[in-house]
Amino acid sequence: MGINPYILIIVLCGLVIVSYLYNVLAKKTNIPSVIMLIGTGILITQTLSYFDHPAQNTDWFPILEFLGIVGLVMIVLEAALDLELSKEKWPIIWKSFTVALLALTVTSAAFTFLIQYFFVAEFNSALIYAIPLSITSSAIVIPSVVNLDEENKEFLIYESTFSDILGIMSFYFVLQGFNAPEGQNVAGGIFLNIGLTLVVAVVLSYVLTYVFQKITTSTKLFLLISVLMMLYALGKLMHISSLLIILFFGLLINNHKLFFRGFMKKHISDEKIVDTLHYFKVITLETSFVVRTFFFVVFGESIAIASLVNLEVLILALIFLGVLFIIRYLFFRFIANSFMLPSLFVSPRGLITIMLFFSIPLEYAISYFDNGILLYMILISSGIMTLALMTRDKQESLPGILKTTSRFMHATQAEKEGQMTDIEEEIIADELERTSEKTEKKLE
Repeated sequence: MGINPYILIIVLCGLVIVSYLYNVLAKKTNIPSVIMLIGTGILITQTLSYFDHPAQNTDWFPILEFLGIVGLVMIVLEAALDLELSKEKWPIIWKSFTVALLALTVTSAAFTFLIQYFFVAEFNSALIYAIPLSITSSAIVIPSVVNLDEENKEFLIYESTFSDILGIMSFYFVLQGFNAPEGQNVAGGIFLNIGLTLVVAVVLSYVLTYVFQKITTSTKLFLLISVLMMLYALGKLMHISSLLIILFFGLLINNHKLFFRGFMKKHISDEKIVDTLHYFKVITLETSFVVRTFFFVVFGESIAIASLVNLEVLILALIFLGVLFIIRYLFFRFIANSFMLPSLFVSPRGLITIMLFFSIPLEYAISYFDNGILLYMILISSGIMTLALMTRDKQESLPGILKTTSRFMHATQAEKEGQMTDIEEEIIADELERTSEKTEKKLE
């Protein structure tokens, strides 16, 4: 029996509304909306099972694969559109890129060893499993760090963005290398692939930017997204690293003044590009939101609850996370030259990890690797991040109270001695009231 289309519309729209409410709740509680969406998916499955509905036997993999591909493109595009290339940003970009690259490399190596040790897996399979587990999720980090100070916030946003991009590219480069015919120069083939893709990416990005600023109709933004999606799919069919096309286009259009110089400057309209860019960012953000919503709900529906009550699965997830945070501490201590809290614990696994896991070819599958490990790593790493951010908020409120109280006491003494004007009294009183209200909101 088919599904009533009106019921389907109600369910899909309801999920989008619920996801929006989760985002609002996440900002107030620091609990990632991802966890709530996965929980919603699990709840839906259990409800269908309770009522013995036929939909409980649905094969979710094709839907996850499709949503994963679309989500992958949108996440890389969204990340590229957020990267501002400038001299002022260069130090933090370089530091975050270095930490992201080295952390991804070292963590992947450590996880490869652990997977080989615990699951007696081949090196190739272990490495392919290790890379997704080593990627920090910008989809979770970016909305979670809005209340941090500017330096920490920028570092974490750039680091998670680079982790996403580098992780995705590394995953597909490794797969390409493992699938190369025997006797072929793998390293040479990969570098040739990257070089060819970069040339194609540069040419297409300039052409797309030039063409789309010339389009005067109001319905061009989804046309642009469709062109990018098609280019990505064509690139995958041609076995080139087509994510570089998406990445470079996003960087070029967001930093068009840097890329269009000299004689090229007269061929573009800065006003038109800025106007298009503003709406394009909004469309990209909204599309990513919808795709993420359905992806995490469907992922929750695909989870086998039995794996969550397996103690061995939980212990393995904790071992992986322990190694992850030890490595992260070492990089913050000796490379970032700082021991920043809560930044140390802001390293959740998320969307990219799941997407890449579901992209692992069957020939590299490890039969004994329980997907519950993946879910536990997502839930626990997000939980640790949440606790770290909540603790930071409460700690930051105390110095504000002490500072204002000190000034108030000083002002009171000055008032007794007749050394303070009425205006100064009002300023101190207003400051004390604002600090009190701000503290109450944080502690709520």
